[in-house]
Amino acid sequence: MKYQYSALLALAASAIAAPPSPPVQQVAPRKAAAACTSAVTLDASTNVFKTHKLHAHPFYRQEVEAAVKAISDPSLAASAAKVADVGSFLWIDSIENIAKVAPAIADTPCTDILGLVIYDLPGRDCAAKASNGELKVGELDKYKTQYIDPIVKLLKANPNTAFALLIEPDSLPNLVTNSDKEACKNSASGYRDGVAYALKNLNLPNVVMYIDAGHGGWLGWDANLQPGADELAKAYKAAGSPKQVRGIATNTAGWNAWDQSPGEFSSSSDAKYNKCQNEKIYVDTFAPLLKSAGMPSHAIVDTGRNGVTGLRKEWGDWCNVKGAGFGVRPTADTGDELVDAFVWSKPGGESDGTSDSSATRYDSFCGKDDAFIPSPEAGTWNQAYFEALVANAKPSF
Repeated sequence: MKYQYSALLALAASAIAAPPSPPVQQVAPRKAAAACTSAVTLDASTNVFKTHKLHAHPFYRQEVEAAVKAISDPSLAASAAKVADVGSFLWIDSIENIAKVAPAIADTPCTDILGLVIYDLPGRDCAAKASNGELKVGELDKYKTQYIDPIVKLLKANPNTAFALLIEPDSLPNLVTNSDKEACKNSASGYRDGVAYALKNLNLPNVVMYIDAGHGGWLGWDANLQPGADELAKAYKAAGSPKQVRGIATNTAGWNAWDQSPGEFSSSSDAKYNKCQNEKIYVDTFAPLLKSAGMPSHAIVDTGRNGVTGLRKEWGDWCNVKGAGFGVRPTADTGDELVDAFVWSKPGGESDGTSDSSATRYDSFCGKDDAFIPSPEAGTWNQAYFEALVANAKPSF
């Protein structure tokens, strides 16, 4: 949707996070022998991505390698094969998928940091259908005891591995902009309590955490910046201001350019109400507000699918954007002191949602003119879309 100034205080920004991922499959670790021989301690007052490489975990590697076998064009297949070596975050988006953590740890060498997305709040993604989760509103105790607590136990049992955690995409931003939606009203207390519980209990020496902060087209509007900073800082403080929180994650599973100028939607009639026309401006604008609110303000930015811009008709279009390409590979060389790293948060190739309008979890954004059609259910591999991401990658593989 194109956000109008008259509705800024109650934006209906749809979910842009990656939807549930495929069920757990067995994978064999490749680098177990290179694991650290002593406990890892991460200093969250520093940029840990300067000393640790984001790990190319085995589950995405497995998907990519299977996809390469299905590509008939030798040149495209060769480029696609290189995607398997790109570090990316592993989405722990269900209780079942906690089982992916142990084999991913076994695959992670001492030089790397394993990225995990913590993503299973009750009433998840209250403003969208495609990525609704398994836990219902009111099941906060289940979230704590059956989801967060087992993850904490696993991370404590593996002190020799470094972890970067991206905390609950879309949750707190939805409370800022979708407070008028009944589903978000009902989810609000669970989101706030759940995020605080996760931050408090995952505050471990070998962990660094980033709280999801949407993107410049969401919380970057003039009327949303301060409320957004206050909402995130409130959760951070409710958790006891955990020292392993480094700051925020932006553009998660998103499409926004890092530093395109003028911005992709700078010519829109309502652009004057949003100066955050790219993610660099958004981070640089949002960070001081976070700091003033008493929260760490460094960031990681998802560049996994933002290689091509000018594809969306409106800023809020989030589902399987047609013509998209893989973006800049993960790196700590961002050119901005506030941005620790460009990362790949979204598993490129996994669908954002189905284009089948008869499906239970169909979201109208997945049937828009600028969405790739046909697309399967959220989290399901879309071979044609993956091949397009490779073909359109900037920089190319």
